[in-house]
Amino acid sequence: MLRSARYRFLNMSIAVLIGVAILVFAIAGGGDRGSGHFVSAAHAESNDHPESNAEEKVIKGGEKVIKDVKSLIERWRHGDLPEGIAKTNGRIEATEVDVSPKYAGRLESVMVDEGDDVKVGQVIARIDSPEYEAQLRTAQANVLVARNTLASAEAKVAQAQADLVYATADLQRGKELVEKGWLTKQIYDQRVDRFSTDKAAVDASEKQRDAARSVVDASQAEVERIGSILKDLTILSPRDGRVQYRIHRSGEVVNAGERIVQILDLKDVYMTIYLPAAQAGRLTIGDDARLIVDPYPDSVIPASVSFVATEAQFTPKTVETAEEREKLIFRVKLQIDPKVLAKYYSKVKTGIRGMGFVRTDPAVSWPPNLAVKLSHGE
Repeated sequence: MLRSARYRFLNMSIAVLIGVAILVFAIAGGGDRGSGHFVSAAHAESNDHPESNAEEKVIKGGEKVIKDVKSLIERWRHGDLPEGIAKTNGRIEATEVDVSPKYAGRLESVMVDEGDDVKVGQVIARIDSPEYEAQLRTAQANVLVARNTLASAEAKVAQAQADLVYATADLQRGKELVEKGWLTKQIYDQRVDRFSTDKAAVDASEKQRDAARSVVDASQAEVERIGSILKDLTILSPRDGRVQYRIHRSGEVVNAGERIVQILDLKDVYMTIYLPAAQAGRLTIGDDARLIVDPYPDSVIPASVSFVATEAQFTPKTVETAEEREKLIFRVKLQIDPKVLAKYYSKVKTGIRGMGFVRTDPAVSWPPNLAVKLSHGE
């Protein structure tokens, strides 16, 4: 029963594609010689054999017809490419930027939604954190206490220095009096001891003052640290772009580094394609490329080769044909011209499929059907 359904489906597909092929030939003014074998092949397969083998023959023949007609439509759409130009399918992508908080907390608000365009520095979300606000007030109070302690220490230094000045002068006078015999040796020794004591007091008070200054600096640094945390609790967009996903909403608790929104940088847009070594090996960074995306089949978008993988890989499932998936290939990025992106910023979308074209021979000129042509006749 399943085979019969598949048989009927292929018959319908063949009929539709043959009709499309006939229409293509009518528009294009004909086709390659012998192209009429598409119709005759399927019917010959189904009429020249018994019923027991007819379904299998038609299925195999029908699959070939579908493949050949698709190839014909593709050639009609893009024309035959000269040697030295390679093409393959790809998908438009953009650099993804995850916006995350540095510190954990409860989301007070999220200001953007999916699809919103954002500018660098724009507020994305705010995290409410009364704990850090309380810590900030404590740190600011500690700064005031430390400054008062510093002021007291500086007053002690001034007092000790004044005492030292007096003791120095008194010692000098006592020395002159002792030499003249007008002052006893005992009193002079007392003045020497007082001078030494006052000098030590100055040294101690200066060290206390320096320690108080360090406390003030440390308290001020703590205020700045907590203030920096509070500033980081307001989450800003790191670059221009468009919000692709909003993962969390207001009121939710998030951890440090947990993604809140994801932004697409629409000034860094490219198509990823996959080429065999024989073609990828001839490319260099900066080579010209062309893109044709499915929603705008009449536009040819300028691009350049921005990356060629250094190691081969098995072709991913995003490559459409089974034959291509069986090969080891190299990943290549075709970067869209930033000027084009800036001009058509609102129309840029990711996930769109299309065709990428590269020149494996720089001496080959782009054919007329791959000349740069943007919308509005530009």
